[in-house]
Amino acid sequence: MTLNKRFLPLLLLPLVAVAPQAQTPKGKLGYLNVQAAVKAMPGSANYLSVVAKADSDLAARQKTIQNLAKTANATKAAKDITALQNAQKAYAQAQNTHMQAINKAMQPLAAKLNPVVAKTAKANGYTVILDQRVAAQSNLVVYANSGADLTPAVIKALK
Repeated sequence: MTLNKRFLPLLLLPLVAVAPQAQTPKGKLGYLNVQAAVKAMPGSANYLSVVAKADSDLAARQKTIQNLAKTANATKAAKDITALQNAQKAYAQAQNTHMQAINKAMQPLAAKLNPVVAKTAKANGYTVILDQRVAAQSNLVVYANSGADLTPAVIKALK
């Protein structure tokens, strides 16, 4: 009998732990077109240039890989397969190099942008803001009401 009395509080603990969460108001989720916000920022020319250069280089490399893949699949020759593998490795290295350059160019902009996003989100009642492009590319968000777009408010606050 005393054993049951000892465990009774432990059995009730999950109910107590869940109860406050059920009463918590729901958060408001929004999204931001980060690229559009960055373009609106003064001093973003260097970052935009670095991104454009990376996009151009990687697109050209991707096209080369596609052509080499067609050739390698058609011929099954070792030299064509090796050429494809080398192009893929070079692409990965270039992508890494470009990401480092993009991140470095973004740092001073992010230091200015992030507090503005946080302040604007809080003022508009948002609890979470997603990067529109990342959410779309990852299929994280399938649908978002245009009213959840914080981009215009952030751009206005940046000026």
